[in-house]
Amino acid sequence: MDIHPVVIRYVELNGYPLYTYILLTGIVIMSASPFLRSLREHMLVRRYSLRTVKSYSYWIKFFILFHGKVHPTELGGAEVEAFLSYLACERRVSAATQAIALNALAFLYNQYLEQPLGSIGRFRRAQPQRKLPVVLTRNEVASLLNALEGTPKLMVSMLYASGLRRMELLRLRIKDIDFDNLQLQIWQGKGGKHRLVTLAPELIPALRRQMVVVERYLIADIADTRFAGVWMPDALARKYPNANKSLAWQYLFPASRLSIDPYEKLIRRHHFDESALNKHIRAAALRAKLRKNVTSHTLRHCFATHLLQAGADIRTVQQQLGHSDVKTTEIYTHVLKQGAHGVRSPLSGLFTEA
Repeated sequence: MDIHPVVIRYVELNGYPLYTYILLTGIVIMSASPFLRSLREHMLVRRYSLRTVKSYSYWIKFFILFHGKVHPTELGGAEVEAFLSYLACERRVSAATQAIALNALAFLYNQYLEQPLGSIGRFRRAQPQRKLPVVLTRNEVASLLNALEGTPKLMVSMLYASGLRRMELLRLRIKDIDFDNLQLQIWQGKGGKHRLVTLAPELIPALRRQMVVVERYLIADIADTRFAGVWMPDALARKYPNANKSLAWQYLFPASRLSIDPYEKLIRRHHFDESALNKHIRAAALRAKLRKNVTSHTLRHCFATHLLQAGADIRTVQQQLGHSDVKTTEIYTHVLKQGAHGVRSPLSGLFTEA
């Protein structure tokens, strides 16, 4: 059975031997400086997501380079503020990007170096720019879905049908599908929230076929003595030690190959790769000749917008999307108005009235 390519190499960190992995995630631990290597290991041991490890490592390295490769222990709050101001004024990053950089540096000083930054705020803040979401018409959604087939089509259909975020879709387990009540259980969504979302009955036949695929993978995996079962949250893994090899806990959309868990160094089957899903969506948009920028999140925008167009209550849409504040959901009400702010152009009907 195939295993993802992985490079294993011995290093010493603080006097202890460590096995570090260069995974397909793009986190190249071995090529980094000893300081950055230690930093990444610190995050991995504490089970930070691979995405967070990669993001924080990038911003911390950028910060060090910005200050001429001076060691962070010799820098402090003033240098952090200068760097954040540079990002806003010179690099013109978004407010969200600046916030991520701040979070990375707060982690560096407050948790890793244990040199609390204290109160910092004397830096130029990036101006938030609220953009209207890109929304496809129903016909455009149909064209996009018709340009897909197989598992990718089912995945993209679920993004639209249930308003899921990309990682919420990929982290679905078999047990999260409730056919009887036509709903999906979303665990640990954005902000760590749980919620129930609608399940389109039209997708049930395809979902049942997908479950058969998952079962076939599981049978083959269990026959491999190296297989350690699917990853489970720590508390549940202790409470149900055999559940990681049960069908109910397997990912609904598993990866095609086994890989090594970067945290526990065990062979498991992870979920479908998010970058691969993005590629399928971009390719389908090109085949469908759509002129809009289509991403996985575009389908979530379409879900909310089309529900509101169909007369759904905004509080219901808020609940389905998992928004904490209804103001976040209200951005979708713009599509209920024909023309900007609901204004009808005076040209409209000019010639028909003559």
